[in-house]
Amino acid sequence: MSEAKAILRHARESSRKVRVVANMVRGKGVDEAMSILRFQPRKAARLIRKLLVSAIANAANNNKADVEQLYVKSILVDEGTTLKRWLPRAMGRANRVNKRTAHITVTVAEAE
Repeated sequence: MSEAKAILRHARESSRKVRVVANMVRGKGVDEAMSILRFQPRKAARLIRKLLVSAIANAANNNKADVEQLYVKSILVDEGTTLKRWLPRAMGRANRVNKRTAHITVTVAEAE
């Protein structure tokens, strides 16, 4: 069974928001996953869709896999580095703003 994967690191979206979309397509066939992602109005859907296209291309070119038989084997969403920024507040104070990132890994495999 051939597998192919694609990785996106430091995506400027929090991992919590990305996991909501990842859970929708995990385990589905690539055609169904692409249609779900195409009509999902979230930024994470756009990121995962581009990553899924890349994983499908990797499977077709590197492993000579049949694209019709592919399914989304796994999607891992890990927390990336956090960019720490400061927001000025009243009376000389400052609040920290955490700009979170995510590492997304999409693995596709051929159905048996």
